[in-house]
Amino acid sequence: MNSRLTRCIAAVILAASALGLTVAAKPSSATMAAAATKFLESLTPEQRRQATFAFEGAERTHWNFIPTELFPRNGLTIKQMNESQRRLAHDLLKAGLSQRGYMTATQIMELENVLAVIETAQRAAAPPPAQGNPPPVFLRDPEHYFFSIFGTPSTRHTWGYRVEGHHMSLHFTVVNGTLVAGAPTFFGTNPAAVRVGPKKGTRVLGPVEDAARVLVESLDASQRGKAVIDTIAPNDIVTVAKVKIDPLSPAGIPASDLTGSQRALLKKLIDVYTGYMADDIAADRLTRIERAGWDRVAFAWAGSLERGKKHYYRVQGPTFLIEYDNTQNDANHVHSVWRDFNGDFGEDLLREHVRGTPHGD
Repeated sequence: MNSRLTRCIAAVILAASALGLTVAAKPSSATMAAAATKFLESLTPEQRRQATFAFEGAERTHWNFIPTELFPRNGLTIKQMNESQRRLAHDLLKAGLSQRGYMTATQIMELENVLAVIETAQRAAAPPPAQGNPPPVFLRDPEHYFFSIFGTPSTRHTWGYRVEGHHMSLHFTVVNGTLVAGAPTFFGTNPAAVRVGPKKGTRVLGPVEDAARVLVESLDASQRGKAVIDTIAPNDIVTVAKVKIDPLSPAGIPASDLTGSQRALLKKLIDVYTGYMADDIAADRLTRIERAGWDRVAFAWAGSLERGKKHYYRVQGPTFLIEYDNTQNDANHVHSVWRDFNGDFGEDLLREHVRGTPHGD
């Protein structure tokens, strides 16, 4: 009986696969609540005090991607955790990301070791600093990343968490225990491409450059005239780390002016970014784009088209903005971000929750 049941279940799964269907995974909100609860239970009272904040406070939207010496952060660092706590912290990090997203996040952390070696060598080779003006020295440590939880993790109520440090800022907001927002999402790398040493050739964020480069190189001269908005790339992403952003001025080539194959390349570029997230968060992002209309999504490029030179691009639609910049450190330093115009920090979900909650609840 058991073997027949097993064969029947397997047949159903195979049939679903043949029809292009997937078996529903556990919602990321439930995984997040379980992981956050276990993580908090593992902490000492002092650690929990450092790691937890009120959901309604200003701390939840306090974010940046620059070194902590330039932007003081709150939360509990990986360095302050024991091995068991670190495993649970990583389980929480995994809860909001796909496998590729989690690998990208951990590789960005590990890249701090490479940057430490590079900067140490640069300081050793540099001439003595001018009197009274020593250059800043930043802590480069893959364990100097902060975990912060806002409110009480729950499968029924509203709460959130953040994982942040140099070149990474991930925000997850859970509303009513089920609805999840995952923006802003920032990933950066320095170096963008490791040029020497045992990790030579590593390009942690290579896919976000390569997908955009394939698209811009597919454009004909007329299309490129619309897509390339400036021959000089900005020094950083335009929106930097603003808490509230509005759409940037319309620029670039809209999807309606692309061929079918080029539209597919545009979708592949967006998929690189959505693919960092857990399946349901990624699906929600794509659903919002579909509802607003793919024809209203535009791609813009600035700077050189030559690989290894300074360049920038953005993809903007009615609901979202992607920005990517590689100009610093001789075009070997990437900043990339996904922003939701109405959904950053779960603001749209929170507004709907307030509207739908009876007065006095």
